[in-house]
Amino acid sequence: MLPEINYLAIIVAGLIPSIIGAVYYGTIFEKQWLSSLGKTKEEMVPDNMAVAYGLALLAAMVLSFSFKMIIEMMHKTVENGELVFGSHHTFGHGAMHGAFFCLVVICPVILSKGLFQKTSGKNILINSLFWIICAALMGGVLDSWN
Repeated sequence: MLPEINYLAIIVAGLIPSIIGAVYYGTIFEKQWLSSLGKTKEEMVPDNMAVAYGLALLAAMVLSFSFKMIIEMMHKTVENGELVFGSHHTFGHGAMHGAFFCLVVICPVILSKGLFQKTSGKNILINSLFWIICAALMGGVLDSWN
């Protein structure tokens, strides 16, 4: 038995990294992020914007669907010998799941990648914070919008 899936919630949650990323990397931390990479704004423009943004959006949709499945698996309970999905659906609870998953899965990947690519600690921190924010918001949307 699989949980019911609200595909509109998955799409909305999947859009979060693009929306937050535009503000986070484009306004709030633009100077710090570019400085941490030793790059200019012009150097960071993708060679093929449609492919870069399209694949990033696809990856975010896969992540969103995966978050939903993981959150539901964490919520499974057994009642009368039957597996039941769907307990504890609140924004805060989902945000906690998203942030926790990010801290134990995504951030270690960012750290490991950054260490071997000799990325600055500042860049690792900026990217990790971005994904913690996105994962918390995605988890909140996915858990509360059942």
